[in-house]
Amino acid sequence: MPERIYNFSAGPSMLPLPVLKKAQAEFVNYADSGMSLFEMSHRGKIYDAVHNDAVRLTHEVYGIPTDTHQILFIQGGATLQFAMIPMSFLGQGKFAEYVTTGTWSQKALKDAQLIGDAREIATGKAENFMAIPKKFTVNPSAEYLHITTNNTIKGTEWHKLPDAGKVPIFADMSSDFLSRRVDWAKIGLAYGGVQKNLAPAGMALVIIRKDVLAKASQTVPAYLRYDLHAGENSLYNTPPVFPIYMMKLVLEWVKEVGGLEQMDKWAQQRSDLLYNAIDASGGYYKGPCAKEDRSRMNICWRLPTEELEAKFIAEASKKQLSGLKGHRSVGGCRASVYNAMPIEGVQALVKFMEEFKKANPA
Repeated sequence: MPERIYNFSAGPSMLPLPVLKKAQAEFVNYADSGMSLFEMSHRGKIYDAVHNDAVRLTHEVYGIPTDTHQILFIQGGATLQFAMIPMSFLGQGKFAEYVTTGTWSQKALKDAQLIGDAREIATGKAENFMAIPKKFTVNPSAEYLHITTNNTIKGTEWHKLPDAGKVPIFADMSSDFLSRRVDWAKIGLAYGGVQKNLAPAGMALVIIRKDVLAKASQTVPAYLRYDLHAGENSLYNTPPVFPIYMMKLVLEWVKEVGGLEQMDKWAQQRSDLLYNAIDASGGYYKGPCAKEDRSRMNICWRLPTEELEAKFIAEASKKQLSGLKGHRSVGGCRASVYNAMPIEGVQALVKFMEEFKKANPA
């Protein structure tokens, strides 16, 4: 086997090596059944145990109260949720408020406006989305306030939830799931694709408060009804078995290595290493985001020229440091350091950054 690459891609991203090895060992003959889990009926007892373990571990590891919130596994990723949310909650005479902090929150707003009364109450557009809006007031009559907690493209993050009063916060948490504690009492609905911190691509994890669930429309097409998914324990139709199974393994790994507190600690350590390297470079590497809003998941920077950036990315790849090219819409460099990224990977990147700067003066 060749040397394992440190994958800094924004997603799909690294999975913990112990998880991959366990999945490999169980792939062909699951639980000594003579079959792969991915050949079995999703109504059978063996898969049922996997499914319920994934639900239980999500509550346990993420600190989500079982009496107030329900876990759903829904195909379509976060993108389907952009439409499913307003279809469920923006009936006639109702409205929601959105704060846009980058491409993904803009997409969520755009889809919502096709369906109902979705109002943008604050945006970071004037600052090119390099800072999180701080000054806005939420209308207490709004059905929900929508935010995107981490912005993968520009590299900003909400480090605490905004004050929405009694209005439930609906949060796209695709890229910072399971990286810190969350005040679930404020969250009416959290959702996100799982392909960054939780599992391979193929579904959205939805965490919905039960009082919010009770308000969801029952007059939308069946697959778009939260109540049907909730009532059937996310088994309304054939579930995305592989992502659910892999998510269960990831949650077991998180629990084994120290839980949510360890994920939070590692996230801070990884991002501190990179931001310190950027800030200590004398301007050779420049972080474009407001320092107080810097993401711990997606660290973005520029070099003195685009030619140097291209050379940096190419040479890093030869050092087993992959996926460092910034999003096509902004350019530059980006290191996505999700939960499975070892500290050693970040240390190797920082060392390369220092060596590259010395070898390629501006």
